[in-house]
Amino acid sequence: MMNTPPSPAAPSSDPQVTLKIPRPLYERLKVVIHGSGFHSVTEFAVYVLRDLVSHHERGAPLPGTGGPFPASGEVEVEPLSAAEIEAIRKRLESLGYL
Repeated sequence: MMNTPPSPAAPSSDPQVTLKIPRPLYERLKVVIHGSGFHSVTEFAVYVLRDLVSHHERGAPLPGTGGPFPASGEVEVEPLSAAEIEAIRKRLESLGYL
């Protein structure tokens, strides 16, 4: 019997998809984001995944891949988005820095 990849699902008009993660990880992430300014685990996960994709698109090694970190100045840094700045501001405020 030949293994064939699953056929793609029919296109959906919904712009979002469900990403399933183990419940213990979800519960740990709830603790991590508490008081951070992130409103949900989903919001945090989207932020982290966008950051990883951004690293990949710039050609930078992804964290945890064992690749060497680029020397200072070798990677072009993109400016932060308004949402990223707001998340950082909220985090700093929750920590008492602002």
